[in-house]
Amino acid sequence: MESLQAIKQRFSIIGNDTQLNRALEKAMRVAPTDISVLVTGESGVGKENIPKIIHSLSHRKHAKYIAVNCGAIPEGTIDSELFGHEKGAFTGATATRKGYFEVADGGTIFLDEVGELPLTTQVRLLRVLENGEFIKVGSSEVQKTNVRIVAATNIDMFNAIAKNKFREDLYYRLSTIEIHLPSLRERGDDIHLLFRKFASDFAQKYHMPTIRLDDNAVRVLLNYRFPGNIRQLKNIAEQISVVEENREITPEKLMQYLPNNSSNLPAVVSGKTTSNDFATERDIMYKILFDMRNDINDLKKLTLELMNNEDSKQVRAENHQLIKKIYQDKQPESEPIEVVKIPHKTNENKYDYAETIEEDENLSLQEKEIEMIKKSLEKNNNKRKLAAKELGISERTLYRKIKQYDL
Repeated sequence: MESLQAIKQRFSIIGNDTQLNRALEKAMRVAPTDISVLVTGESGVGKENIPKIIHSLSHRKHAKYIAVNCGAIPEGTIDSELFGHEKGAFTGATATRKGYFEVADGGTIFLDEVGELPLTTQVRLLRVLENGEFIKVGSSEVQKTNVRIVAATNIDMFNAIAKNKFREDLYYRLSTIEIHLPSLRERGDDIHLLFRKFASDFAQKYHMPTIRLDDNAVRVLLNYRFPGNIRQLKNIAEQISVVEENREITPEKLMQYLPNNSSNLPAVVSGKTTSNDFATERDIMYKILFDMRNDINDLKKLTLELMNNEDSKQVRAENHQLIKKIYQDKQPESEPIEVVKIPHKTNENKYDYAETIEEDENLSLQEKEIEMIKKSLEKNNNKRKLAAKELGISERTLYRKIKQYDL
């Protein structure tokens, strides 16, 4: 068996990251078998190299290797592409056609973006994996094929299964062995190594001097998240190689080629960098969902308070505290607050006295209450918890007031 270094050179794989090496070694170990393999990882990490390595090191290496992008084939024709069709099976089927599984008999098929397969096609694929049988579109004859299937996906398969977009039984048949490729941002110093390789390649391709990053630019490069992974890094290296006349690249110049650098890059001050941890899109979505859940819980509590008489008393008492605070802030200290007790009849036919305050001639109680709430929210940067504390009421009461007055 070839060494790991020999495999890297043969397939032009650059990097010494531990996770990358583990994935390559795993591919080399399973290659001599006929086990189905599922390659996972983000888009642009180089998943297409794994099935090539597996095929080249297997006993099928002299047979056909076919790569199929499942996401690029229309749903209406993918069954015909994979399994073939008979003449007259559908409009435009003027002749019998062999599918990829028939053509690749004895070889390897790489199903890229397998998570995009329609559910009907997934059923057909499961049958091939279980017993090597398939039926052409428009035919009733069962045919046999002997192919090894290596699939790849960049989606969360368990999430797709939960949403009934992917069959669970098919997932477990495909992922007998799962090989995960790390994202570029997880590969540390490999980022600069790859950039230098791409810069050298483009210098030869376009017959110009090789670009070079200064030390600060290297730090900026290593701190960028690279959502497009290796594909994005290669694109950036090519852009800079072609456009920039000065072949010494500074951090400021590099930032012009990094999309959304304001939210992903460290700050560069006097040649030093200070990095911050920025939330990923997933973290942001989680935070929004948690906030929504808290808001729903607040609404539930408010509903229970309105239904529960004892809690209603507490709400009225908190409202009274807010009204008193409004008038204390609005009126001069020398003017006493006139308080009148008005009986309030409860469900138990008892009287619960609620205090009310004589309205100002120019401003109603409601207007003053709205004004106080607005000022408190502005003062506390719309943070309900701090505003409620300042107003002397509970956060849920303030939430109800905000909804009531549409603030």
